[in-house]
Amino acid sequence: MRGARDGGRAPWRALCQDSRDPERQKHWAELFDQLDTNKDGRVDINELREGLARMGMNTSSQAEQEILREGDTDRDGELDFEEFVSYLQERERKLRLMFHSLDRNNDGQIDVSEIQQTFHSLGVYISLQQAEKILQSMDKDGTMTIDWHEWRDHFILNPLENMEEVVHYWKHSTVLDIGECLTVPDEFSEKEKRTGMWWKQLLAGAMAGAVSRTGTAPLDRLKVFMQVHASKTNNMNVFGGLKGMIQEGGVRSLWRGNGINVLKIAPESAIKFMAYEQIKRAIRGQQETLRVQERFVAGSLAGATAQTIIYPMEVLKTRLTLRKTGQYSGVADCAKKILQKEGIRAFYKGYLPNVLGIIPYAGIDLAIYETLKNMWLQKYSRNTADPGILVLLACGTMSSTCGQIASYPLALVRTRMQAQASIEGAPQQTMLGLFKHILSREGVLGLYRGIAPNFMKVIPAVSISYVVYENMKQVLGVTSR
Repeated sequence: MRGARDGGRAPWRALCQDSRDPERQKHWAELFDQLDTNKDGRVDINELREGLARMGMNTSSQAEQEILREGDTDRDGELDFEEFVSYLQERERKLRLMFHSLDRNNDGQIDVSEIQQTFHSLGVYISLQQAEKILQSMDKDGTMTIDWHEWRDHFILNPLENMEEVVHYWKHSTVLDIGECLTVPDEFSEKEKRTGMWWKQLLAGAMAGAVSRTGTAPLDRLKVFMQVHASKTNNMNVFGGLKGMIQEGGVRSLWRGNGINVLKIAPESAIKFMAYEQIKRAIRGQQETLRVQERFVAGSLAGATAQTIIYPMEVLKTRLTLRKTGQYSGVADCAKKILQKEGIRAFYKGYLPNVLGIIPYAGIDLAIYETLKNMWLQKYSRNTADPGILVLLACGTMSSTCGQIASYPLALVRTRMQAQASIEGAPQQTMLGLFKHILSREGVLGLYRGIAPNFMKVIPAVSISYVVYENMKQVLGVTSR
C-alpha cells in the first residue's frame, strides 16, 4: 500500500513546481488529501461522494459523477493527482470568467448589489435580504464582499458551468404534492421553459402526487367520511370509521374516489401553471418572478382559476368517495346520475367555501414556509444559501399543516355541501347555514371533524412524494436545481 501511495503522489512535486502560487499549490494538495481517504494516491467515485458530503455539498446534484466525467482523462474510473490538478485548473478558468461577469464594476470584489443585478438579468427577483444571505454563505472574512479566493474556494468542487446554473443553484426549489391544494406553483427559469425542463418537473411532481395520493387514499377517504358522517351522537373515530368502511365494502372500498383524485392532478397542475405565468406577467412584467407577497396573490388567483375549471371533478371525487357498494358503476355513471337528478348546478356545490379556503391556506402556508426557511438559514447555514431538500420538506410539512388548520372549517363545509344531496333527509343548506348548524349542535370542535386522519397522512404523503419525485427526476433526466 505504501508503494501505491508514494507512486500516486510522485507527480505532486513536479506539478506543484509548475505553479507559482504556493497558496494555490497547498490548497490543491489539501483538497486531494481530504478526498483520498484510503491514501492510495487515487480518488474513486465513492471517495468523491463521501468527500463532497463531508464538505457540506448537496450530493443530490450528482456532482461526483460530473467531476469524474470531466477529470478522468484516461477513463480508468479514478482521478490521480495529475488529473485532479488538471480538472481544478480548468474549473478555476471557468470560475474566473463567472467571477468577472458578477464583478460588474471590476473592483475585484462582489457585493450585494452585484448579486441582485445578476439575478435580475436572468429574470429572477430577489430582495436585498436574500442577496445578503447568499453573500454571507461565501463571505469568510466578514467584509460583506466576496473576493476571488472566497468565490473560488466555494465553487471549486461544484461543477456548475455558467452563471445561470449558479443562480438556479442558489434559488433551489422543488415540486411536491401531499394531496392538498398547492396554491403557489413552482417557478421555472427561462432556460427551463426553452429546453422543456419545466414539463419534466411538472410530470415528476404529478407522478409523485399520484403515488402519494394512492398510498394515503384510505386516510383521505376516512377524512371525507368523518367530515360528512361524524358527530357527537355517533362518536366516530379513526378505527371505527375504517372498520365501518371495510365491513360495508371490503378492503378495496378504502380506495373509493382515488381514481378521480389522481386523474385531476394533471389538469389542475397544468391550468395552475399557465394561469400563474399569465398573472405573474401582469403583476411584475415578462421577465421577473415575484416577491413573497406577490407570489401569494398570484398563487391564490392561479389556484382559484384552476379550482374553478376542475371543480366538478372535486364534487365527483367526494360523491365517489362516499358511495355505497353498487351505487355507481364508475365516474361517468356518477356524473350522469348527478346531472339527471340534481342538474348542472350540483357540480358547483361548495364552490364558495372552497375558493375562500384558498386564501388562508395560501397565505399561511407561504408565509410560514418562507419564515421557517429563513430562520433555519440564519441560525444554521454558514457555508451555503441552499438549505437542502430535507429542510425544505420539513418547512413545507409544517407550513402546510398550519395552513390546513386555518382553512379546515371551510374544507369541511365544502365537503358537506358537495355531499348533501347524496344523504337522504339532509337539509340543503347554504355555507353560512351549515356553519351555524354545526356550531349550534357540535361547537367549534365540530368544524374539525376528520382532521386526525388528515394529519396522519401528511408525513407518509410527504415521504412518498419525496422518494417518487427524486426517482422520477432521474428517470426523466431532470437536472437538480
